[in-house]
This record gives sequence, structure tokens and C-alpha cells, in this order.
Amino acid sequence: MTRQEIFQQIQQKASFLCVGLDTDIHKIPQHLLKEADPIFEFNKQIIDATADVTVAYKPNIAFYESLGAKGWESLQKTLEYIPKNIFTVADAKRGDIGNTSALYARAFFDTMDFDSITVAPYMGVDSVSPFLEFKGKWVILLALTSNQGSQDFQIMTASDGRPYFHHVLEKSQTWGTPDNLMYVVGATRGEKIAEVRSLVPEHFFLVPGVGAQGGSLEEVAKYGMNAQCGLLVNSSRGIIYADSSETFAKTAQVEAQKLQEEMKKLLDQYL
Repeated sequence: MTRQEIFQQIQQKASFLCVGLDTDIHKIPQHLLKEADPIFEFNKQIIDATADVTVAYKPNIAFYESLGAKGWESLQKTLEYIPKNIFTVADAKRGDIGNTSALYARAFFDTMDFDSITVAPYMGVDSVSPFLEFKGKWVILLALTSNQGSQDFQIMTASDGRPYFHHVLEKSQTWGTPDNLMYVVGATRGEKIAEVRSLVPEHFFLVPGVGAQGGSLEEVAKYGMNAQCGLLVNSSRGIIYADSSETFAKTAQVEAQKLQEEMKKLLDQYL
């Protein structure tokens, strides 16, 4: 999926919502456990309820691989069920030496046919470039994340007086382009979003942390939006686990629509 195609989806749906499919067998509604594949059935109903206001789905791979072969099967069925015009993110956070990354890239891009994958930059260019070799696919590089431990390294000051995440942003732009490289930028660091945007003005951001983690959607839009929106804002728990009853999908739909309505106002304001 191209950058223009993603932007067209944003315009058509008046939304930049990414729904995180962090599907936990221990958290889904109990009545689904009688299904042959409870994980897929949960995802299917969430997708049916939210697809009209969603431009991306992001399965967190850990929730599936924790279940072994059956989990991978549920993931593949989920991926095949997602409408083809909706962007897919493998939230796998891979990042290993070149020959291993090449196999991870083959797994998620060739075998499973995800549109994108999250990648950790710590091991440098040879851990990232194998993913960038796949035409039409995207790397979403961890830049400034929303977790507390991000302070351990990402915002530490380097010898030149700038934080390390600045160096990640600047160096990685020599690896990819705005047409195949996005960045993870946490919503809980609202004061830093403008700083990141100044360094990578054209790239899309995948933004976790809105909703359950307390990030402000308005701040994300104010400081992060560019001429093509440039944002995919993720919500996971706030949508998929808003209700544990048999009407969970309807409640998820309502929560997704609330976010879409906010997003529409922000798109009208800033684009």
C-alpha cells in the first residue's frame, strides 16, 4: 500500500484510526470460548464492527505466538479477513542481524503478506535494510516510544548534547524514505511530538498511547499532523476490551466511532 493510498483511506473515512488487535485469550468474552477458534471469532467481530472507521489494524504478534501453532493460525485467518484496502501492521518489534532479519521479512511480508512491520533500530542498518528491500512494504521504526523504560536510552543525551532518538531519526532517513519508512512516536510524550516532526516532516507516525495510556489525541494532531495527515493513531484496550459481555462488538463500534468523530474534527482543523 502506497503513502497516497493510505492518505486516500484517511480522507474517505475522515479517520486516522489504527485498531490494535491485542487479543488475549484470558480477556475476551467468555461466551467466545465455545468457538472452534475464539481468537479469530473475537477479531472477526471487532473488524466487522470497526472497519468503516478504521484505516489500519495492528495485531500484536506476542498475543498470537504465545499460543503456539494455533495462535499463528488465528493470526493468519485474521489477516486474510481484514479488508484489502485497510493497512495492516505486524507489531512484532523485530531487529536482528541481517540474515535473520531477511527471514523475518520473508515471514511477515511474503508468507503472511502484512503491509508493514515494527522494527527495533538498536542493531543498526543491517538489521533494518532487509525489510526495506520489499517493494510496497513498510518498516515502522521504533523512535520515541510511550513506555516508561523509553527514558533509559531514547531520551538520554549523546555526546553532542542531543537525545539519542534524534540520532535514530536522522540516521534512519539514509536507510529509507517517506514512502517505505514510518516511525513509532508515543502519544504520552506530547511535548516531544513536534520535536520529532521537525526532524522527519514527511514521514508517517504510528502513535500508540492514546486512550488507556492517557495520551491526548488533540496534542498528537496539533504537533504531529502534516499535509497528508501523517498519523496512524492506535487504540487497543480502549476499543476491543471496552465491554466483556455478548455485546462487546457493538460497544467496540461505539468507542471507535467516538474516536473517528474526534479525528474528523481534527482533520478539518489542521488539513
